Amino acid sequence: MIRVKFVFIFFVAFVSTNAQTFIKDSETKDPVSYASISFGDGQGIFADEEGMFIFNKKLYKDVDSLFISALGYKEAKLASENLKDTIFLEPKIDKLSEVVITVIPDRKFKTEKLKPYLDDDYYHCWLPTIESEIAVLFKNEDAREKQLTSVLFPIALESRDWKKRKRSNADKRKFSTLFKVMFYENNGGLPGEPIVNETIVFIATEKDGDQHELNVADYKILIPPSGFFVSIQVLGYTHKQGKLLPNKKYKEVKTQTGIVKIPTNFRPLLPFTDEVNGARTYIKRVFINNNQWKLFKKGNGFRSSLLDQGLTNYGVGFTYKVFKEN
Repeated sequence: MIRVKFVFIFFVAFVSTNAQTFIKDSETKDPVSYASISFGDGQGIFADEEGMFIFNKKLYKDVDSLFISALGYKEAKLASENLKDTIFLEPKIDKLSEVVITVIPDRKFKTEKLKPYLDDDYYHCWLPTIESEIAVLFKNEDAREKQLTSVLFPIALESRDWKKRKRSNADKRKFSTLFKVMFYENNGGLPGEPIVNETIVFIATEKDGDQHELNVADYKILIPPSGFFVSIQVLGYTHKQGKLLPNKKYKEVKTQTGIVKIPTNFRPLLPFTDEVNGARTYIKRVFINNNQWKLFKKGNGFRSSLLDQGLTNYGVGFTYKVFKEN
């Protein structure tokens, strides 16, 4: 057993030492956190908080090009055979909407809440994979001025013992998963330009219960008259200190006809609902389909048991301030 552990540790150390690549800002030389590394064929991975990712030909034999992208930077393309220890991304200056991001004066307000839709039924849940980003539309129903304060992401917990899954006190499977969150303008019913030009992440664990509350009050987001989209995307599992672990998008399974790549599913599961009025949920396959948003509904290219059950929306909740008129 000691020898096996030693060999494993040596292998991990060898791969980590010889395959690490860091992504940095070309001007400041600071790390570019959580950048997307697409391989151009439906595969991809993410860099961690330090801008580091692991890539070599032993891990990805059939990949010859890498496409590096991150919020606020120009995309970079390079050949895998020319991969260096450090990749520098050139900043892209984007003008944010002054209507959305602004200084909010001290005013009287009341807090309102849109509750999330919770469900622990395994068969009512989306199984997150790292290529899928889910965006939900928040409709602004009236002309009152509002500021977003938190987002409530519903998550489903799984029991270790399947037979006890319906018991509230059942022992739950543990997980520590890093998610990325984005806020987009409502561009004619589709997610448009980012509202917040920062990378926002959070770690979800089984200790959160059936929802994770993300505080966004510091971003001073005034809700546009046309509403906005909030999205969630899994980046992968983390270790105990919260650092993103190397996560392969696919598991490779040998069959009689060759190698089959099966998408890796991450926990927690994300419950969908049929209780939201209208279709408000959009899906984007980050590394495929030209990175285009598609409404999650039947006949739109999705094959999902959720749609067969009429579960078309991820039931995100919100809290927000409603300002009183002067």
